[in-house]
Amino acid sequence: MAFVMLSNVFIAPIKHINQILELLPKGYAGFKRYIEVLDLEPSIKDRKNAIEVESLRGDITFQDVCFDYETDQHVLQDISFNVRAGETLALVGPSGGGKTTLCSLIPRFYDVAEGKITIDGMDVRDLTLQSLRSHIGIVQQDIYLFDGTIRDNIMYGDFEASEEVLFDAILSAQLEELIESLPEGLDTMIGERGVKLSGGQKQRISIARMFLKDPAILILDEATSALDTKTEYAIQAALDKLSTDRTTIIIAHRLSTIRNADKIIVVKEGKIQEEGSHEMLVAGEGDYYQLLQTQTV
Repeated sequence: MAFVMLSNVFIAPIKHINQILELLPKGYAGFKRYIEVLDLEPSIKDRKNAIEVESLRGDITFQDVCFDYETDQHVLQDISFNVRAGETLALVGPSGGGKTTLCSLIPRFYDVAEGKITIDGMDVRDLTLQSLRSHIGIVQQDIYLFDGTIRDNIMYGDFEASEEVLFDAILSAQLEELIESLPEGLDTMIGERGVKLSGGQKQRISIARMFLKDPAILILDEATSALDTKTEYAIQAALDKLSTDRTTIIIAHRLSTIRNADKIIVVKEGKIQEEGSHEMLVAGEGDYYQLLQTQTV
């Protein structure tokens, strides 16, 4: 009996040592990967003498722009167009045509392979990333929210905004009904990536961020895609108001939402197929006309 008891006394520490020996290589591998991530250099950097701009009017020009994702096949080919400050440009076309990629080049999420993009006559690569992106507001299809309160997620658009400005943004994004229905209101926790909210509610929070940021350039990538028809009309009216006197680029599959755009560009297979106003493109009976017919059938 004494031998069995002493054996257990010795075996327990041995098991503990064995567990530590198993954890050591796992921990080392994890720490090594952590160091590798910290040592990664961003692919998009500021140039040596990059300019920090305090304000932008919003004149955007694409000059013979080509782009590829590290392959020999261009995703965008010979893209050239101009958007004057205060105008609204709509990008339409089939999925996978390059519309979102095209818009991602403006805030330099990627750099062009050929050609150049200018804002107010300045190459975007000559501007600091911080100052360039501070003047651009983006609402995408895939909304990213942080694990925090509704207030925190909206204030991400402008951390120094006053309560009055915050409330105006909430009204413009049609969020007041949701907030009033919650016991904790703006201080309601929404969970990781907003798991406690519906798709439409998450998208409205993202739109409220944009109202709060009040940027010179707006990029709306299917900004109302997750909203019901009634709310979509209300949000669209607010977006129309916000678009006044600022450059707005809209990616849309619902052509009814972009009829009043100053210019419409049809992007297909990485190329511009058509360009003009709604009336002009309908009269031409080209790709835009075919898309319009498909949605009205």
